[in-house]
Amino acid sequence: MPPSPSPRNGFALAAVCLSSLMLGLEITSIPSILPTLENVLPADFRQLQWIMNAYTIAMCAVLMAMGALGDRFGRKRAFMSGVAVFGIASLICGLATSAPLLIAARFLQGLSAAAMLACQVAILSHQFRDGAERGGAFSWWGVIFGIGLGFGPIVGGAIITLASWNWVFLIHVALAATTLILAQKGIEESSDPHATKVDLAGMITLSITVIGSVYLLTQGQELGLTSPAALTILAISTLTLILFIIVETRAKRPMFDFSALHIRKLSGALLGSSGMNFSFWPFVVYLPLYLHAGLGYDAIATGLAILAYTVPTIVAPPLGERLLLRRGPGLVIPLGLFTIGAGFALLHLAIASRQANWMTLLPGCIIAGTGLGLTNTTVTNTTTAAVPPERAGMASGMDMSARFISLSVNIALMGLILLSGVHTHLSQALPPVSTTTLKTLADTVAAGNLGVAETSGLSVTTARDALTNGVAWATLYGAASAWGLSLLSFLTFGGRRAVLRGHPNQELV
Repeated sequence: MPPSPSPRNGFALAAVCLSSLMLGLEITSIPSILPTLENVLPADFRQLQWIMNAYTIAMCAVLMAMGALGDRFGRKRAFMSGVAVFGIASLICGLATSAPLLIAARFLQGLSAAAMLACQVAILSHQFRDGAERGGAFSWWGVIFGIGLGFGPIVGGAIITLASWNWVFLIHVALAATTLILAQKGIEESSDPHATKVDLAGMITLSITVIGSVYLLTQGQELGLTSPAALTILAISTLTLILFIIVETRAKRPMFDFSALHIRKLSGALLGSSGMNFSFWPFVVYLPLYLHAGLGYDAIATGLAILAYTVPTIVAPPLGERLLLRRGPGLVIPLGLFTIGAGFALLHLAIASRQANWMTLLPGCIIAGTGLGLTNTTVTNTTTAAVPPERAGMASGMDMSARFISLSVNIALMGLILLSGVHTHLSQALPPVSTTTLKTLADTVAAGNLGVAETSGLSVTTARDALTNGVAWATLYGAASAWGLSLLSFLTFGGRRAVLRGHPNQELV
């Protein structure tokens, strides 16, 4: 058992953990209420994607900027400001009466969530200096974040069954108020004394790049990939990415320190941060849709089935921390990503067989979740340990930006792959129809609205087969991307040489 923190540190840890619980819940509880939002607001498939994506796009667009602001003006101040705005935004979400208003409020939620998330790791790094106590704090942080992410679907399903969709958001008003009280009592103010200027150019260029990229992925087919609007957005996103790299390589105190990437531990860990969000977390958006529409489970049964996917993410982090201490990140992080890929391969086989049920999905869910648990807190601990303590905010921003940029992009990309799988199946299963009709049917099925598809003349069996084909494509992508990034991470850490050396404190450059 890790040593108990001091009373003040205990309050600080509780504040950080409670904020991470809110962040996790607001990612994974929303898919459970999307079918309801589709009807009550109402919202179409694209708007449902934006209800999910607005939060993560906003978060990753300014995450590094919030880390830099926390370094400059104080992490406690930035954290508490983020919590306060998050509570206000959650209130607006809960009272929203239209899809555009909910999307805008979700965007505000994401901006404030970035301030909380960017400061969490820096606060823990500052207040927990002792090795064992620090490890315990990060373990608790990882477990609670995992609980938020893991139990989000069942929390969302339970709330919508027992109350109404509004309370999925309104509950965070009370949680935010509690977090503010704990943060005021426990968190010590800290900052980077060398952060004398705000990297405004970096903040703006990165934000434009991320927003433009994800917008193209989600709206590209609607615009037309070769349309002037799409090409203009692509050109602007590419230009701002180039400008961001130029700005960050020339800045004295960049918010994304490209020079730090020569540290193999840091680079390998960032690949781990990205790898989890190429596969595991984007799929948690689409798995409830498949369970509900594809297999016919109700909200509670869907939430319970998803527990097999997410509970291992809560159980496995302590094992990952022990492996990290014994064998180092060069083994643990690639192993975690490989395990995620193995889980997705099993999920693909079960789904593609067209005979899937909760029992055949169970092995893949457990293995993928275990891989995530091995990787999650190990990545964060490795990232922050790879740089000096005063640069913890920057390292935290790099870690979390890698996570949420890849998450936002891959929520959109996995959705596009799923939609393409649905479209392909329908084009083969149906008699010749117009391109517009086929696209409308594919959008409807991909949103899980099989009842509406049936009223359009599409049989439920064909619609379910099409949805199953799309989800199978998504799981195949998840397996391939996790395995590919596992290999890349392994090589970045130094391959077999890093594993044989194994000691986590040994710097590999």
